Amino acid sequence: MSRPGPDRRRLQAAAALRAVGTSLVGVLLGIYLAELGFDAAAIGAVSSAGLWGAAAAALLVTWRGDSWGRRRSLVSLSALAAVAGAAFLAVRSVWALSGLAFLAMLNAMGRDRGAAAALEQAALPATVAPEQRTLTFAWYTALQDAGHAVGSLAAGLAGAVATLAGGSAVGGLRATMALYPALLLVTLPLYLRLSPEVDAPPLRARQRLSPASRRVVARICGLFALDGIGGGFLVSSLLSYYFFERFGASAAAIAALFFAARLANVGSHFGAAWLARRIGLVNTMVFTHIPSSVLLVAVAFADSFVVAAGLFLLRECLVEMDVPTRQSYVVAVVAPEERTIASGATNVVRLASWAIAPLIAGATMKHFSLAAPLVLGAAIKIAYDVLLFLAFRKVRPPEEMPET
Repeated sequence: MSRPGPDRRRLQAAAALRAVGTSLVGVLLGIYLAELGFDAAAIGAVSSAGLWGAAAAALLVTWRGDSWGRRRSLVSLSALAAVAGAAFLAVRSVWALSGLAFLAMLNAMGRDRGAAAALEQAALPATVAPEQRTLTFAWYTALQDAGHAVGSLAAGLAGAVATLAGGSAVGGLRATMALYPALLLVTLPLYLRLSPEVDAPPLRARQRLSPASRRVVARICGLFALDGIGGGFLVSSLLSYYFFERFGASAAAIAALFFAARLANVGSHFGAAWLARRIGLVNTMVFTHIPSSVLLVAVAFADSFVVAAGLFLLRECLVEMDVPTRQSYVVAVVAPEERTIASGATNVVRLASWAIAPLIAGATMKHFSLAAPLVLGAAIKIAYDVLLFLAFRKVRPPEEMPET
């Protein structure tokens, strides 16, 4: 018997817990590596390795997740990331850190958009009616960003932990980052209690996209790759490093800033669902995303931490409004049995693109300007928004089609 309510709540709870750990790592990773003595280029390399690991995992679940089973895949991903994440905190070599970041799928973006999220997004539509799909994704992403907010706030504990323990800054950062593997272990019981209905129906052969869906997904993936490269210039680890180096902001101040930013993200998801019902999913994605990129450019030219933080928070009120709408749009324009492939493919492309950019961003920070990645990332994202609107303004999901 189907249990859409309990399954939906378990998927959302697991996503929120995982997001706490992801956000905490995103805020502290750059500062932790800087305290270990690494420069911006090395921080970019480790950040890139973690994102490549997340992309590789997303690729695996895209093509084999349904045949392995979504529940089994979710459990395996969480267990692997927990073990590798714990080991990451015990090494100091840049090569060992990069290898373990890959296995732990450390998401330096500070936003939970990996393989587990792709599986959850494929399973969620079956738990609600089509007209409730976008709102369900709004709740899902809002709970993720609530977790991101808690994780950002928890990152501020690093200094207090070091003081209470009478240890070094590195020790406090390491102890706080240990929450990441611990939280992943907590998700395991939630995944183990999912009903069999979250798994895809058994297939006689590997599921493939229809020709029509393949064309749509290929175009979406091409555009998401461009957006992902822009986003990869703006990983949380490098943004934290920017505020740390440019303004001398403390880990606690940066954590508070990211906490407020994630709270702003939470509210924006429900605004996105409301707006999408009135102007459509594609219009909502584009017309909220471009202003957020303009605000990011303004952050690069701010002359104080207070001004930069204010502009950054305004940007965060808009930047995530495309997330639930994008997720809803991708699963709406393909058949139900194609959702894992479509969701997984778009996540793989986005993660792989994210993984490319931190290497470049770290190098530009080191050799040109600390603010260079902010301007480059914003420019690429604006180009993506324009191209997305031109390519998909006439490709509508079922609920936006005119009644006949």
